[in-house]
Amino acid sequence: MVDERPGAGMAADIAEQPEVYARVLDEAAGPIAAVAAEIARRRPRHIVFTARGTSDHAALYGAYLAEIRLGLPAALASPSAVTVYGARPDLRDSLVIGVSQSGGSPDLREVVRVAREQGALTLAITNAPDSPLAEAAERSIDIRAGHERAVAATKTYTAELLALLMLIEGIRSGDGTVDTSGIGALPRLAADTLAGDAPEDLAGRYRFAGRMITTGRGYAYPTAREAALKLMETSYLPALAFSGADLLHGPLAMADPDVPVLAVVGGGPAGESMREVLARLADRRADVVTIGSRPKGSAHHLATPDVDERYAPLLDILPLQRLALSLALARGENPDRPRGLKKVTATR
Repeated sequence: MVDERPGAGMAADIAEQPEVYARVLDEAAGPIAAVAAEIARRRPRHIVFTARGTSDHAALYGAYLAEIRLGLPAALASPSAVTVYGARPDLRDSLVIGVSQSGGSPDLREVVRVAREQGALTLAITNAPDSPLAEAAERSIDIRAGHERAVAATKTYTAELLALLMLIEGIRSGDGTVDTSGIGALPRLAADTLAGDAPEDLAGRYRFAGRMITTGRGYAYPTAREAALKLMETSYLPALAFSGADLLHGPLAMADPDVPVLAVVGGGPAGESMREVLARLADRRADVVTIGSRPKGSAHHLATPDVDERYAPLLDILPLQRLALSLALARGENPDRPRGLKKVTATR
C-alpha cells in the first residue's frame, strides 16, 4: 500500500541509500570495471560530461575526480551549443559521459549522439538502461537505484556519485579494478549517518528563512550545489550555492545573521581551505551550520563520518537531504510532489 503522507516517498528514498550503495557495489562492479578497462585502453585526452539538474552536480563531482585522480582535463558541456546553435565540436579522442537518472532528455541524448558521430567514446550513466540516452551511447552503466518515489532525486543522485567514483578509480588502475577497502564501507557508513541526529531542530529554526547560502570547496562543492537545489525544489526557498573561494569574491556581502549558511567542511585540502571562509563568515556574524567530519567552531553542526575526501560527498549529502525534507514539511509543503515539477524533465 502506498503511503500518501506528505514526504513519505522522499523519506523512503533517503532511507534506501545504504541498500542502494550495497547493490551498486555488488551488481554494478563488474560492468563498471569492464567499461573502465576499455576507457583506460583507449586513453582519452580529456573528458566531457553532459547532464542537467541533480545529475549536473554528480557530473561536477565526476569532473573533480577526473582532474584530480586521472590528471585529465574535464568539463561540463553546454547542450544548447549543439541543440540550439547546431555546433558540432571536434570531440575526437574524448570521453563524453551523459549522466541522467531518466535518460530521457532530448538535449543530452543529442550531445551524446553528436559526440559519437565525431569519433568520441561515449558513455551513459543512468537509472534507465533502456532509455534513449543509453541507446545513443556506445557504452552504458545502469546505476541500479530502483524506483524513486519522490520527484526530488535523492538515491539516484548518490548512486550516480558511487558509479562515477568506481569508474574513475577503475580507469586510474588501468584494468578496471577498484580498491574496495574504503568504498566497501560506504553502505555501513551511510546507515550510520542516517541513524544520527535528525535535523528537525534546524528545520524549525529556519522555517521562516527568506533565503540561504550553501558553500564548499573541491569535492564538497557539488554537495553544496545539490543541497541548494533540494532546498529550492522542496521548500521553494531561494538558496544560492557558491564555492568557498567564489563566496569571498563578492557574495560574502549578503551574509548576515538573518541569512543561514550551510558550509560543507570535511578533511583534506578543501576542508582546510574553508577555514578562511568560516572565519570571514564569523566576522559577518552569519548563522552557520557546518556539515562534515570536522566542525570548525560553528554553533550548529551536522556530523558525518571521517573518510577519504573522495568518499565524503556520498555521506555529507545525506543529512542535507533530511534537512530539505524536514524543512519542507515544517513550511507546510509536500516534498514528494513539488509544484510545477515532473520526475522527467525533457529539454531541447
